[in-house]
Amino acid sequence: MSFVNRTAMATASRFLLLRRLSRSLKLSQTLVHSNSSRVSSNLIHKTIEPLDSFWPIGESHIRHDSSITTRSFSSQSQGPASIDNSSVLQEDEFHRLANFTIHDLLEKIEEYGDNVEIDGFDIDYGNEVLTLKLGSLGTYVLNKQTPNRQIWMSSPVSGPSRFDWDQDANVWIYRRTEAKLHKLLEEELENLCGEPIQLS
Repeated sequence: MSFVNRTAMATASRFLLLRRLSRSLKLSQTLVHSNSSRVSSNLIHKTIEPLDSFWPIGESHIRHDSSITTRSFSSQSQGPASIDNSSVLQEDEFHRLANFTIHDLLEKIEEYGDNVEIDGFDIDYGNEVLTLKLGSLGTYVLNKQTPNRQIWMSSPVSGPSRFDWDQDANVWIYRRTEAKLHKLLEEELENLCGEPIQLS
């Protein structure tokens, strides 16, 4: 066989091989594209659910699925307890009670100061604020909070407190701890100054 014939056969073989490779590549791409479309279609089909699987409740929709326990909320759900406005003190009544309480404390604590030996002891009332200084032991501040109908107290022992008027017990009480204003002051002043005091 001549050199020319061998070269022609080799070229033909290469050409045939290239055609087969080309067909294989095209077929692979077709299969990949087909499989991808099928997977995407299945995903979309599984993701989109009929509207019947949702229950309408009010303005919202809750999914119905027997395998999931859901908690529904309706207009009958219990919310925060409503405020009884009739139990709120009228402003003039609040001022009467608060002013009497603060002035009564002023007189009794002034008298108490004469019986204890505390360096820096001083009590003052001005601009509706009662200030009791106990030197290095700390300072008490009491004042009215008219919008809230409360007496606020800052204590060097118990910190800040907000007292509401309890009409049933006729005392100022801190709802968070149930502490009564006069009783709390009696206990703290006795512990700080070493002498008992009667405020209530």
